[in-house]
This record gives sequence, C-alpha cells and structure tokens, in this order.
Amino acid sequence: MQDFIKSLTWRGMIQDHTPGLQNYLNQTITQGYIGFDPTAPSLHLGNLAAIMLLKHFQAAGHRPVVLIGGATARIGDPSGKNQERILLSEEKVQENIENITEQLRKFLDFDHPQIGAKMFNNLDWFKGFNYLDFLRQVGKYIGISYLLHKETIQNRLSAGISYTEFSYTLLQAYDFYHLYKNHHVKLQMGGSDQWGNLTTGVEYIRKKNKSTSFALTTPLVTKTDGSKFGKTEKGAVWLDPIRTSPYQMYQFLLNIQDQEAIRYIKIFTLLSQESIQILIKEHQANPTLRVLQKVIAKTIMDMIYHDPEEYNTAVKISDVLFGKAVCKVLNTIAPARMQAIVQTIPHVAITHNQLICNSNIATLLTMTTNHQIFTSKSEVLRLMKDGGLYINKQKITTNDCTISWHQQLIQGQYLLIQKGKKKHYFLIVKS
Repeated sequence: MQDFIKSLTWRGMIQDHTPGLQNYLNQTITQGYIGFDPTAPSLHLGNLAAIMLLKHFQAAGHRPVVLIGGATARIGDPSGKNQERILLSEEKVQENIENITEQLRKFLDFDHPQIGAKMFNNLDWFKGFNYLDFLRQVGKYIGISYLLHKETIQNRLSAGISYTEFSYTLLQAYDFYHLYKNHHVKLQMGGSDQWGNLTTGVEYIRKKNKSTSFALTTPLVTKTDGSKFGKTEKGAVWLDPIRTSPYQMYQFLLNIQDQEAIRYIKIFTLLSQESIQILIKEHQANPTLRVLQKVIAKTIMDMIYHDPEEYNTAVKISDVLFGKAVCKVLNTIAPARMQAIVQTIPHVAITHNQLICNSNIATLLTMTTNHQIFTSKSEVLRLMKDGGLYINKQKITTNDCTISWHQQLIQGQYLLIQKGKKKHYFLIVKS
C-alpha cells in the first residue's frame, strides 16, 4: 500500500486535509469519495483533476467511491460561483446523469476484487427525505454562525444568495454522513473550492455520530493566466468526443505551455516520480519536441477514449494540417477518408451560391457561417491586418474576393480556414 499523502504531495495535489489523515491512510485500507453534480451533459477537463484524485487513491491501495449528485444537481453548488445557478429540469438532470455515469466508468477499475470502485446517486436517499425530517436530522446540528464563516457563503452574501443555495452545504454534509454510516466511507475529497462543504460534513459526522472522518482538497488546476484548466474561448473542453473531437482535444493538450506541462504531467498521469523527472529533463533539453505535452495528450486521450487509434489519428491529422503542402496532400486522400478528417475538425456548411456571391472575405467568413468561426467582420479584418488569416494556406491580405474560391476547393468541396498559427476550420461547400 502506497503512502497516498506523500504521493500527492510531490505531485502538487494537496491543498488542505484534516489532521490525522496520513496516519489513518497508512494504517488502514479505506474508502474515499468525490461527488460530481450532473449539471452539464458531459464532464470536462476541469473535472479530470478530481477523477485523477480517485485514480491515485485506488493506485495507493484504497477503494474509490463516486457519488453522482442526482439530487444536489437540482439545486446547484454555489462554490466558485458569483451568481445563482439556473435550475435544471428533472428530465435534463436525468439525461446528464446517464451521460456522466457512462463517462466515469471509463476511468476507474470497478471490477477489482478488493478495492473495486463503487458508484452511488444521492437522489436514492434524498427522494424520500421530507423537509421536517431534514431539519431535525441535519439542520439541528449545524449552526448559522458556522455556515456564515464559510468562505463560499461569505463570497456570495454581498451579491446575494438564495436559501436554496445556502442549504447546499447541508445536503453535501448529509451525503458524507450517509456514506459514512451505511457504506463505511471515511474520507471525502474534492477541489479546493469545496473545503467549506467537506469540513461541514466532517463537523456533522462528529456532532451526529460522535465519530472521526476526514477531508482532503486538491488545488484547482488553472492555466498560467489563472483561468480554469479545460476552458477555451468557447467554453469547456469536453470529455465527450461529440462535443470536443479527439483532434480538438489533442490540439488543446499539445499547446499547453511548458510551465503548465510540468505540473500536469504529475497530476494527469500515474507515472512514477523517477519517470516524470526523466521526462522533464528530456523536455527541457529540447522544448520544441513537446515531449511532456505529447505524453500528457496520449495519457489523457487513452483514458477518455480507450482506443489508441484516436490519439494516433489526431496526430496524423495534425501533421497533415500543419504541413507545408497540406492542400496538395488533402487532394490526394480518398473521399471517404477526407470526410472523416473534416468531421474531426470544427466545420461549417455553406452553399455554393453563398461562396460565389460574396464580394468580400469578411462577409464570407461571418454572415454565411452564422458567426460560427468569426464573431464579427471586424474580427476578420483585424486578423487579416495582423497577417493571421489563411484560406487554403494562402495568406489573405485584402478583404476583396480577388480569388475565385470555387475554383480553389479541395476535392471540389472544401475550403481550409486558418486563424492564426494553430486554429483550423473547414468550410463544406454544398451545391
């Protein structure tokens, strides 16, 4: 059995934990859980740090437990939010539960005879819990002054917080108590923004059951600019390949900065400290090879898709798109294969008539694509001025359509749009 706390410490994955946890884990094989509220149709890369906590926990010889917040998702956690969540319908929550449950099963070993992962849904115990019983069994033990000192609550008081979200931490506290009492789960884990919720659970168990339990948080994984990991200009990088294609996932991970890669290789892989140190030295000797980024990308993509070909295909497509003779190469690819490549890249369909009738590039790339590639004509003009706009690898320096693009179509059907150095899009021209 590995020293879980020691392992997380060198990986930079410890923010806080309650006293006595390390000694307890080193003496006992135990169970620890993390909750996931199904407030979106898919998990995203920001959730992966929490999932990796469970993977490291299982690798250390303990049993991981996943809690799906089928009940709490109907309210919404105020942690890290500056405004009230929009309440989801029961149907939407159920749809999200089904999607996220399937995703989570890919990351953990549920079949191990001793420490196989378990999964629960808190709706199973909350759906029959009436309000008076909740006040008697939970509200009685947690004082208002205690809750008001929680950072999550304090941060929302000035902006406004409803009683619904104010009560969220009590629901999560009861989750911990229920799993502690009925399934012997002694540890709750989560991101650093969850510390207030986790310690409320520890306090509730202490008062209600006169027992000791534990909490542990990991730092929120952010990029160098402070934004949350997994976020892009258009939102989350989803673990669902329909919402974020394997190619997009590969590009996002390949382009993380070197400083971030040194942190992420420790968090998002199960590689040993010695192996990681070797990779870091190799990367620092020649950063242009992006050794760390490629290892991170392959590890994460293999976990998400369970198919090494998804990674290999993303690499091949990337090599083609960033090659010097990309249009020539694409014209030689079999049509069926070309269609498969286009589907992995962000793409927008336009008509042949739209292509030939637009007198300027800005209109072609905004109005005819319903602003799906560029948000405005001014964005196109700015990029054009900065020398960062390409169509079929030709730099566009004038807004006038001086080139007959219908005669430049790849395989008679596609235009390759490039924004800056790294972002590619396909226009599918239909008759």
